[in-house]
Amino acid sequence: MTPDDIGRVFALAEDSFERASASSAKTAQAISRADQVLTRSTSSDGVARAAARRERSRLNAGLGRTARRVALAILAVWIATMIIGFVKPIGLFGLLIAIAAGLVLIGAAVMSSKRSAAPALPAPDLPSGVLVERLDSYLFRARASLPAPAQSEIDRMLAALPNLKPTLERIDPLEPAAQDARRLMGKHLPGLIDHYLAVPAAYRGAADADGVSVDQRLVDALRAGREALDDTGKRLARGDVAAFETQGRFIESRYGDQPLDS
Repeated sequence: MTPDDIGRVFALAEDSFERASASSAKTAQAISRADQVLTRSTSSDGVARAAARRERSRLNAGLGRTARRVALAILAVWIATMIIGFVKPIGLFGLLIAIAAGLVLIGAAVMSSKRSAAPALPAPDLPSGVLVERLDSYLFRARASLPAPAQSEIDRMLAALPNLKPTLERIDPLEPAAQDARRLMGKHLPGLIDHYLAVPAAYRGAADADGVSVDQRLVDALRAGREALDDTGKRLARGDVAAFETQGRFIESRYGDQPLDS
């Protein structure tokens, strides 16, 4: 074997090594992307499951109220029947009337619960805790009708709302930060989604004069709304932390070096 042949063998070996290294790098990059997608998917699934549990809890509370209405209706019919029976025997015909009256009251209670079970839209004039609950339910129900990128933004909002609720319940609703958050949750976000759903599906992917589609504008607006809610939550939390630190410093300065009087 000549020196030229040996050189070609080493060149081929080096080329094969470089291709193997490049292939290995591409494989590692693909695995990394798959891990990121899986992580986001797992996190999203966890948020969706938590939102579903909250929605089931709200629905179960509605069923409990319906059961109480039905029980009260039956009790009212029984009491009325017994009172009338003490005064004057009602006979078989009266018993049938009592049963019919009970069925009517039960039907009215059930129909009333069905009307109240429909998802109520958030409104800025609701108490803060109720407003957050309404938005949580509205976003959960609307999520399936939105494109995947918008669902990701919805999931992030659903994850943040449980922490935002107690903060908004504690502060004065007239505080500027609270008013901004309440308008966003009670008016702007539901209005955005309602207007999007009113657009025919065939037109949602078409770009407008600015080169932006309806789907993309939805995602951008949801992201802006989510970031605004996150910022509000952080500002309010900083206020709570500052108030806590002030109270702590006062207690330390007032009582730190002095024994309490017995």
